[in-house]
Amino acid sequence: MPAYHSNLMAPDTRLVGNMALLPLKTQFKGPARGDGIDSDIIDEAIYYFKANVFFKNYEIKNEADRTLIYVTLYISECLKKLQKCSSRNAGEKEMYTLGITNFPIPGEPGFPLNAMYAKPANKQEDETMRAYLQQIRQETGLRLCDRVFDPQTDKPSKWWVCFVKKQFMNKSLSAPDFILLSLK
Repeated sequence: MPAYHSNLMAPDTRLVGNMALLPLKTQFKGPARGDGIDSDIIDEAIYYFKANVFFKNYEIKNEADRTLIYVTLYISECLKKLQKCSSRNAGEKEMYTLGITNFPIPGEPGFPLNAMYAKPANKQEDETMRAYLQQIRQETGLRLCDRVFDPQTDKPSKWWVCFVKKQFMNKSLSAPDFILLSLK
């Protein structure tokens, strides 16, 4: 069975580096506005997460796949945090903190996928990419809380947290931090 790929790439999609800047249904401020769209890259990544997370190799078919890869890896990071939360309220606070925490972007030393992502061409693209990824992080965390927390028990669902140990493409967005900590 092949991995799932993004179906959201349109000919007029704006690129930042070699990553698609796709519209988002979001309440957070940022460069991506998707007013009136039915589905976005976050919906797609959450929907395909449980199937795609098992793949160690992933063929990139278009620039939207790079965005899908980033969101999938970020979902893994979110699940690591959410499994430790005792309630949805605690989970939302944790997701907010994770979403706004400083993070590396393509081209920076701590970014784990520099071989697959192009560095932003200039300072303006750099700022746009950082704002877009932060917008994705914030919205993904909020939507994931809707899926992960059981409304009856207010606890994380075992059907989501069981994927915490899985690594999509054998990568992690937080892996460089662990390497740096072990060198100190």
